[in-house]
Amino acid sequence: MTAQRPEPAAHSALRVSHADRERVVDQLREAAAEGRLEMDELDTRLGQALTAKTFGDLAPLTADLPPVDSPERPVGPPERKEPLILKGGMHGASRTGRWQVPGRIAAYGNIGGVTLDFTLTETRLPEVEVEVHGQMAGVTIVIPGDWAAETDDVEPEIGGVQDKTTPDRLPGTPLIRLTGNAGMGGVIVRHPNFRERRRLKRGR
Repeated sequence: MTAQRPEPAAHSALRVSHADRERVVDQLREAAAEGRLEMDELDTRLGQALTAKTFGDLAPLTADLPPVDSPERPVGPPERKEPLILKGGMHGASRTGRWQVPGRIAAYGNIGGVTLDFTLTETRLPEVEVEVHGQMAGVTIVIPGDWAAETDDVEPEIGGVQDKTTPDRLPGTPLIRLTGNAGMGGVIVRHPNFRERRRLKRGR
């Protein structure tokens, strides 16, 4: 008597791979960047995607989002807007407090230096490109403790690159990707220091 083959499992019951999870994570982040998901929704769905075990777990996370190749999405590469340009000049330049974060920023330290403080900003962008040119006085970048930075594409030159950040990036937070060169003044990327954290707790 021939043994009966087991019925194949339904697609929703099949186990997912790391690549399957990453595809959903990418779709969720793109939807958030387009304004289709709020940040709290994105955080919740990313957590569920990263712990999903079957296709049935993943399916509800993107059921209300257009597919990547849907006509609801813009055709062709996304528009690349002009970057925010900061030049240190004689007295320096900075962006601090609450400010609108664009997808691209260019910072030129010149002889006054440039400071970019993202601590109080809110953005749905999955990635922010920051082109740095340390020149004489350098560039300092401050990011929240749950954001991450990538500095491998910055030429250290004389001033060097100091990346004092941790890799503990939370789902839904942007990656600050740096390019350019450190010049003589150098480039520093860090999280808020003790004094800045105290000031944040006091609501200043």
